[in-house]
Amino acid sequence: MKKLAELLVCFLHPVAVVLVWLNVIVRPDLTRNAKIAWALLVLVPIVPFVYVLTGGELWESGKSSGVS
Repeated sequence: MKKLAELLVCFLHPVAVVLVWLNVIVRPDLTRNAKIAWALLVLVPIVPFVYVLTGGELWESGKSSGVS
């Protein structure tokens, strides 16, 4: 199941980038510089990086959090 989640993250990021680019292109309320900034910043895959840097342990699985 963990590998499936990792594969899903790998495939969803490029799809999200394309969708954001399409959205940025058609937004009349953004300046040209803001559009360029969004287009470049969306390339940085923050969520996959966080997932990998935390060792894939974003949520405690099977562990008690100590809160009752």
